Amino acid sequence: MCGTDTRTELPLITPEQSGCGCCSTQTAAQTPAAADGSVYELGGLTCGHCAQTVEKAVTSVDGVEAVTIELVAGGTSRLTVAGTASNASIRDAVTGAGYSFSASE
Repeated sequence: MCGTDTRTELPLITPEQSGCGCCSTQTAAQTPAAADGSVYELGGLTCGHCAQTVEKAVTSVDGVEAVTIELVAGGTSRLTVAGTASNASIRDAVTGAGYSFSASE
């Protein structure tokens, strides 16, 4: 188009080099750990973007003070929520974001 071959001139790097874990299959923790809180099991999370979607949905619930997601791509991830929010409101936020939810305690 403009005389350059942009496909070979782009400095492509691996996700590990960039710090992006969005599509890696490794286990990753999202956000600082919530001190004490309720622990839930989540299904359907496959990448960092999924974890961010759930984190955003749960953080918007009244009474939530901190959220931690231990992502296990393709497996059962753990959600820890500190605050006074009810289990039902956390469940509604997670399922409303499109993921499965179960209380692990």
